[in-house]
Amino acid sequence: MSPDPTRRDPVGGAPTARPRVGIVLLPEGRWAQERRRWQRAEEYGFDSALTYDHLAWRDLAGEPWYATVPTLVAAATATSWIRLGTWVASPNYRHPVPFAKELMTLDDVSGGRTVLGVGAGGAGHDARVLGGDRLPAGDRVRRFSEFVELLDLLLAGDRVSYTGEYYCAADARMVPGCVQRPRLPFVVAANGPRAMGVAARYGQGWATTGSSPPENGPDAWWRGVAALVSRLDEVCASVGRDPSTIERWLSVDASGVYSLDSLEAFLDAYGRAGELGFAEVVVHWPRPTGPYAGSQDVLEEVAGWLAAARTDGVAQTCGAPSQHGS
Repeated sequence: MSPDPTRRDPVGGAPTARPRVGIVLLPEGRWAQERRRWQRAEEYGFDSALTYDHLAWRDLAGEPWYATVPTLVAAATATSWIRLGTWVASPNYRHPVPFAKELMTLDDVSGGRTVLGVGAGGAGHDARVLGGDRLPAGDRVRRFSEFVELLDLLLAGDRVSYTGEYYCAADARMVPGCVQRPRLPFVVAANGPRAMGVAARYGQGWATTGSSPPENGPDAWWRGVAALVSRLDEVCASVGRDPSTIERWLSVDASGVYSLDSLEAFLDAYGRAGELGFAEVVVHWPRPTGPYAGSQDVLEEVAGWLAAARTDGVAQTCGAPSQHGS
């Protein structure tokens, strides 16, 4: 299955008739089995296949869990056109210099199909695994800004020296650079104004998981997402960025309703996201139990809908009305 020519190029490009759909595959299985799953993501017609960038994650800490960049490199050799990336990387256990070199290599192996999803990082396992102090939220945002700034310099340059509060680089070499020019695209996850400022300055895309806790219900979550969209517009304007030049990516499974519970749940989330102007809707591959527990049958229903939507030229508001009213 080849990419749909009516969609915009991933992370930028000409307008599209509808949001793209990306899928997250947690890096849990041995590659002998996982290779086929990544290939199926491409065959199903998803626009991007992403994976978490953690050393361990929440209730799955202690369960099988593999490294992010090697997984994506392996996926790049097993697929041909689907965009591949992190959802999302953070400074919690990474330094920009070696990470930039890994990303440059991934972009090369994938033939220019790599996107960097990047965020400030939380206060969980990854924040304490190296033995350092947990940073308060404000300090994490300052570190995040510096992290993204240095990644930008490295991935768009060939030799970089830099001295900051959190990171230094001394004549770091980045030859030959990314396949994508001037560098691979950044999709910057942010909810607060200062982190959104990082997205406005460096991001080809902006990502969010929403701001309202899932226990408040999906309607409150969607209202929160709408407020974040407005906030991003304001932040972009404050730094002189045209808000229409930054793509919006939404992780819909953070709403408290798993989008692959049913085809109807997916269409409702897809429709709401489209109405808010999101360019890419991100869902999660169903797992047997625990987080994102769901059915392979629903995944295949969604894949069937994607194929039909591609054929029919579905509008941005999707192929079924959303259930939340106007």
